[in-house]
Amino acid sequence: MLKNINSLIFLFFLMMPLMVFSQKKNDPSYKNPRLTVDERVGNLLSQMTIEEKVAQLSCIWQQKKEMILNDKGFFDPIKTSKSLPFGIGQIARPGEGLNPTNLQNRSPRQMAEFTNSIQKHFIENTRLGIPVIFHAECLHGHAAKNGTSFPQPIGMASSWDIDLIEKVFSTTAEEARSRGIHQALAPVVDVARDPRWGRFEETFGEDPYLVSKMGVAAIKGFQGEGVEQIDKKHIISTLKHFVGHGHPEGGNNTAPAHISERELREVFLPPFKAGVKEAGAISVMASYNEIDGIPTHVNSFLLKEILRNEWNFKGLVVSDYSGISDLHKLHFVVKDSVEAAKRSIYSGIDIELPDPQSFPSLLNIFRNGELPLEILDSAVYHVLRSKFVMGLFDDPYVNPDYTERVVGSDKNGKLALEAAQKSIVLLKNQNNILPISATDYNTISVIGPNADKVLLGGNSDAPPYFITLKQGIENRIGNLVQVVYSEGCRITKPGNWYLDPVELPKKEEDQKLMDHALMIASRSDLIIMAIGGNELTSREAWAEDHLGDRTSLDLIGRQEELFMELVQMGKKVIVVLNNGRPLNIRKIKDHAHAILECWYLGQESGNAIADVIFGNVNPSGKLPCTFPVSSGSLPAFYNHKPSARRGYLFDDTTPLYPFGFGLSFTSYRYGDPVLSSSTIRLGESVILSFDLTNNGAKKGDEIVQLYIRDQISLVTRPVLELKSFQIIPLKPGQLREVSFEITPEMLSFYDLDMNFTLEPGQFDVFVGPSSVELKKVILTVVN
Repeated sequence: MLKNINSLIFLFFLMMPLMVFSQKKNDPSYKNPRLTVDERVGNLLSQMTIEEKVAQLSCIWQQKKEMILNDKGFFDPIKTSKSLPFGIGQIARPGEGLNPTNLQNRSPRQMAEFTNSIQKHFIENTRLGIPVIFHAECLHGHAAKNGTSFPQPIGMASSWDIDLIEKVFSTTAEEARSRGIHQALAPVVDVARDPRWGRFEETFGEDPYLVSKMGVAAIKGFQGEGVEQIDKKHIISTLKHFVGHGHPEGGNNTAPAHISERELREVFLPPFKAGVKEAGAISVMASYNEIDGIPTHVNSFLLKEILRNEWNFKGLVVSDYSGISDLHKLHFVVKDSVEAAKRSIYSGIDIELPDPQSFPSLLNIFRNGELPLEILDSAVYHVLRSKFVMGLFDDPYVNPDYTERVVGSDKNGKLALEAAQKSIVLLKNQNNILPISATDYNTISVIGPNADKVLLGGNSDAPPYFITLKQGIENRIGNLVQVVYSEGCRITKPGNWYLDPVELPKKEEDQKLMDHALMIASRSDLIIMAIGGNELTSREAWAEDHLGDRTSLDLIGRQEELFMELVQMGKKVIVVLNNGRPLNIRKIKDHAHAILECWYLGQESGNAIADVIFGNVNPSGKLPCTFPVSSGSLPAFYNHKPSARRGYLFDDTTPLYPFGFGLSFTSYRYGDPVLSSSTIRLGESVILSFDLTNNGAKKGDEIVQLYIRDQISLVTRPVLELKSFQIIPLKPGQLREVSFEITPEMLSFYDLDMNFTLEPGQFDVFVGPSSVELKKVILTVVN
């Protein structure tokens, strides 16, 4: 008996450390909302096993069927418990059905219920109850069934309207959050300098200052006021693609970006820095490309030295989709997925998207001591922190009734219309043919491959509705004028931007369409022609069998031929452009009576264009990018270095339309700019002011642009740099004084030693309606 008692006492003392350890392992303090986010994260992290930690660094997307769904596409908790016993960091695109390729995606209510069921499982059936983050594409609205569709970012950038951008992405966030989404893979703040690149439409254009302002507004829209806590109407924003992705070699997606550190800091990093420092972005996505031979997913200089150390970024760094696998399949900087996982997490990647391809090997890497556990804990810390910031440990579920009220609502549709109207740029208006008075015409022909097509651009799903140009015109004047339609020709064979190959139409098929168009045009008084590109001709080239970049900017197919035949009839032709990139429209510019650049305008496209054509809206958009005359004249961005545009034999490479250009139905007069002081000392600011007058008969909004050039500097500087802008509303005949503050930062640059500094000297300061129509004053800065 005594022997047994002694044995029990010995066993008790033997178990005491384990009992203490076990007690520590079940400390629920992380569930206490009164603690700070960092206290809760630290408490939870201290209790996690290595298996649980590695699980938080993974995501599932295309493996959902194998891991968490039954044969009918419903959530399967038994399968999930077997597949993911330790939990999961993120789940991608929960709005997609069992087979995303058939586009049978979940309705708003179905998606809300689906995310709730998954969330409930992981909270109630894993040891620590760590919730899941669901992420989705939100480039121009939540890319899910019935989500409100806004203009593509290149269109929204044409509005130059910061308040509008914030409203659009706040609305997008509310729709997405109501369905269970917590993280948007947006905004894209790549500075796009090559229009051959198929992802051009995803960007806010070619200028780092404009892109920065649009990006900051988008982040504030997505995240609201929260940095430490995001409310139930907002979500995490993800700055992408860090960095240089918008300047690939030859305009080829994922190609190397040949960028020096100086150019990186002056042009490509500023939008990301503004997103982190000014807007508090919570997540950053690494880019596919390499810079100076180092792919971003293993570029510790970018991910650690600049992002973490210089900018003090505390958020989550996610891989781009399969970007880690690309390290051994595309870049060949590692031999296999194990080495890819090791180098990428060491370099600063926190979580692998979209499926567990490389990071599962982290389990053995850290078990074997191949990397310090501190690296694993750092990555897990960032993942967990994002979940606490989202409030998922306190309020993890969504209300499907609220989802149905919010998603695709009439209110959101009105905002989509406003955004579409403000994204339109008037490029030409010969003899003020626009706006059209419907009563001046008996028959109007609506002709062209884009006249009656759904055109949303990439990263889109099925919005609640889409108004084509033909429908928009009929909505506005159908009861006043006979409207006739012909497709005219095709750009490509029909297809889905995400799924299908790009095939050109047969010439004989196009000829029949052209003959019909010419026939109805001959009987019409006015022709409205819709041409440009489509989602198949400008898209992400993610594989050799899914291309989207081009060597030419010319109009595809027989569009230009059809246009010239219509012009030769002697009819007035108004051209509506829908496209994802700047196009070579030299003949259109020369012969059309009016041109509207409309990009992809979202679900209200046709109504917005008709509102401009018939004068319900005065266009105010300005181009966020240069329109080159041909691909042979690239690069064509406006803010080039002084030695960069000497010219070529036998051709004029002057852009068709410059950055910042856009006409109005009224006219504005710019007075001479005046400085509050023509000379200032280092560290001082100065005020520039001038009078702006609406000389026309219509009210309008003028986007006033401020540019600066450093006359002499130790390091070469661009010939012109956008430094500020304002949208000025004016009634007919109204005069208003416009003022800009010119700060030392606006005059500074990176010197020989890569220090951001201001040199004494003279600066040309310009104001005007575009980058080429400018009035100048000289500012002198002295010691």
